Amino acid sequence: MDIFITGATGFVGHHLTRHFLSQGHAVTAVGRSPSHPCEGEDRFRYVVADTTQAGSWQDDVQPCRAVINLAGATIFRRWTAKAKQTIRDSRIRTTRHLVQALPDHQDTFLFSASGAGYYGSCGDQALDETAPPGDDFLARLSMDWEKEALQAEMRGARVAVGRFGVILHPSGGALTKMLPAFRMGVGGPMGNGRQWFPWIHLDDVIAAIDYLVSQPESKGIFNFCAPETVTNREFARRLGHRLQRPSFFPAPAPFMRLLLGEVSTVLLGSQRILPQRLLTSGFPFSYPTLDAALDAIIEADART
Repeated sequence: MDIFITGATGFVGHHLTRHFLSQGHAVTAVGRSPSHPCEGEDRFRYVVADTTQAGSWQDDVQPCRAVINLAGATIFRRWTAKAKQTIRDSRIRTTRHLVQALPDHQDTFLFSASGAGYYGSCGDQALDETAPPGDDFLARLSMDWEKEALQAEMRGARVAVGRFGVILHPSGGALTKMLPAFRMGVGGPMGNGRQWFPWIHLDDVIAAIDYLVSQPESKGIFNFCAPETVTNREFARRLGHRLQRPSFFPAPAPFMRLLLGEVSTVLLGSQRILPQRLLTSGFPFSYPTLDAALDAIIEADART
């Protein structure tokens, strides 16, 4: 199968590209970086482009049966007006241009990323895919992002949207920022630690995207998080236990708001998200529990 991936040099995109190549698929990847780690491999083509702008890169979408949209500037920066616009444009404009490039009324599959921020901060409420959106910056961004992706249905495409939780892996993502502090014995919960922490192992992200590509009846919204829900405090406790380090040094909420500004709402907000549609569809999680995921991550990190 010919597969097209935006955001292909990012944390998820890089690993997903390698996965699809290992499965024998042909991958066309697009990104803003001058090079891609997979360049030179068979069945791989890399296109350097700014996907917030229409351009010749859109021509490469036409022959592909599966299109994976992972483009998006990092949200972990101080949210100035300019930063918010960059965050928004990288998602909304890219998705709009990608949908415009799809072939009309053909059997094309589009998977588009979204975020757990869709729900806003909801305390202890359990959230499946039918839960309503929040009303903060990330919630509004996610709603608009998903709306752009779902426009592809009008072109005859099958569309799935993945609302990503915090992705865990030793090679990147949030955990690489957390591990040094915990190893030094100064890790701990953020704020009061009572907020729910939606997480998922990267291997399950990759496997779930592949699963949706291969399931012709799968479409709509999917929560990309593990079945076991834990609070931020419980996550910190289990991580500290596996590293044999204390995990009781909290990052006080007022300090985080002062240091990070509005982006602190991402870390202090609470989303008890359930992957109801993945479970109902029969997707087999490799890491359904946090203990299994952390054990695998710590073991893999020790080997590097």
